[in-house]
Amino acid sequence: PLFRSEKGEKVAIIGSGLIGRCWATLFARAGYLVSIYDIDSEQVKGALAATLAILEDIESQDLLGGQEASEVHKRIQGTNELEDALKEAIHVQECVPEVVDLKRKVFSQLDRFASDTVVLASSTSCIVPSLFTDELKHRSQCIVAHPVNPPYYIPLVELVPAPWTNPDVVKRTRALMSNIGQAPVTLNKEVNGFVLNRLQYALIMEAWRLVEDGICSPEDVDTAMVEGLAQRYSFMGIFETMHLNADGMKDYCERYGANIKTVCETQSPARDLSGDTLSVVNSAMERRVP
Repeated sequence: PLFRSEKGEKVAIIGSGLIGRCWATLFARAGYLVSIYDIDSEQVKGALAATLAILEDIESQDLLGGQEASEVHKRIQGTNELEDALKEAIHVQECVPEVVDLKRKVFSQLDRFASDTVVLASSTSCIVPSLFTDELKHRSQCIVAHPVNPPYYIPLVELVPAPWTNPDVVKRTRALMSNIGQAPVTLNKEVNGFVLNRLQYALIMEAWRLVEDGICSPEDVDTAMVEGLAQRYSFMGIFETMHLNADGMKDYCERYGANIKTVCETQSPARDLSGDTLSVVNSAMERRVP
């Protein structure tokens, strides 16, 4: 369910690329006032036009909660003044490219203008927050809030605190993400790849092994996923599937645990995604999706 901000609270989006534009539409749809910041005024203008197009697309699919795109878009403004963007904001969502040094630079700039209460969130998909927030005055207010693209269709948001992140910041960010209609998951500590990509990469790596070891074709690996696992996992989680596939979780592990461990012991080491296997997979995908 989508809840509305009755107070007209402000959110700042730092970076006007695709992810920044998507975040802007999510917050505006939920009633928040949004300020999109970029150093280039032309980029800001382009982002404002793009967010209207996104909102119109969402409205056409009846995903604006009965609101009109043009009215929601009025809540989004742009600026190339960072201090102006952060003024009175309750939440900042950074959306710059995935480069550690750039993240450090941007968060250092945010630190200059941040209040003592604003949440400073990064959209990074792979960089743990301790790598770019350690020297900040407001480092306890920093957290990763990683969306899945496009976030207005896929609601998952991964919340990753640094070791020094205030627990209240985690709590507030989770509440905010739920408030705008997203589905947050909270990591208790930093880990490379977070949750989504660790699960995704495990599947990718095993699919690669199956092809590289001559066990299965790329096309059949994809069929096993689409016509098999995806049929379950599109609406049911891994642990829930286990729980319902036997007389509860304990029974499942007693029945199948030893064999799962035996199979998994054959699934290492990691492989390079290159060479002859890459050529085989690439050719298969080019045939399937010209």
